[in-house]
Amino acid sequence: MRAIGLMSGTSMDGVDVALIETDGERVKRFGPSAIHRYNEYEEGVLRAAMEAAPALRGRDERPVAIAHAEKVVTTLHAAAVKAFLDANRIDRRDVDVVGFHGQTILHRPKDRLTVQLGDGTALARELGIAVVYDFRAADVAAGGQGAPLVPVYHQALAATLARPHPIAVLNLGGVANITFIDGTDPIACDTGPANALIDDFLRERAGASCDQEGRAAAAGHVDEAAIERLLLHPFFALPAPKSLDRNDFRQWVGAHAALAEKGTEDGAATLTALTAATVACARAILPAAPATWIVAGGGARNPTLLRMLAERLAPAAVETADQAGWSADALEAQAFGFLAVRSLAGLPLTFPTTTGVPAPLAGGVLARP
Repeated sequence: MRAIGLMSGTSMDGVDVALIETDGERVKRFGPSAIHRYNEYEEGVLRAAMEAAPALRGRDERPVAIAHAEKVVTTLHAAAVKAFLDANRIDRRDVDVVGFHGQTILHRPKDRLTVQLGDGTALARELGIAVVYDFRAADVAAGGQGAPLVPVYHQALAATLARPHPIAVLNLGGVANITFIDGTDPIACDTGPANALIDDFLRERAGASCDQEGRAAAAGHVDEAAIERLLLHPFFALPAPKSLDRNDFRQWVGAHAALAEKGTEDGAATLTALTAATVACARAILPAAPATWIVAGGGARNPTLLRMLAERLAPAAVETADQAGWSADALEAQAFGFLAVRSLAGLPLTFPTTTGVPAPLAGGVLARP
């Protein structure tokens, strides 16, 4: 089947779009990919929804700021797909399904609550293509963490990769998550904060959307004492599977990182080192130390973070998804195309070893045009 996957992550930089051909078990061909960047207004709408989200008590609640954001999210995704089809001269009739993740604004699995904005029915109607959406809800309702969802796709990719095992696929989005692959069902969990803390810090200090190419962090000094304090958070000692909301570490970092006393470069260096340190900590909860680490997501474009990871994960090999022949930027969008096809086939998306759900579980909701 030919599927388009859509992903708007917690870094809130834009909509990733990717075409993939798959039967939901194997990847047959990668198609083109693109990103539809958010402008300042659109990003502001999403941030307003994110700020309003902690007050939600039910996943269907839509106060004004969140209802407005959902309409914007749906409209932007429709525009992104149409532009993608036009740019690549793809007839929409040749696309079997769209996998629509939506925008996560709240993830609180301990309360069996996860909220992704996006109207799948409206998107299917606008595109004239079947849409699978709401991928996380069934897992959370069954007692799972609802994240990460991508490990089964990582496993399909790794099956054709000639690298020393075990292999760990590390996705550095707003939050970092890992997939451990060594034969049977993948093992997965969130490892800690990633781009979200760094981006928010640079936005507050320098008015920048992120630390471009890790330049601020490269010019700063890491506060190793602060890293030691931050690693005392009980999350890091929990076994897998486990997951995080984008903002779960905001107060902890505020209390223990002494960022107010640091310049921009030293603060960026310390937060970047924190991401690397928390990934390294995850080795202790895995069945074995990975021999190969493959890094995807926005953090794969940060050479300072990659250097810090290589230092803390040595002697294992660390490479980007691009270096492995995948796509660091498009991997998660591809994954939701893959997951949409699995959903149509009734195949499980999540497993006890990836989200803690009691048994392998299918998911997603189908909307027809």
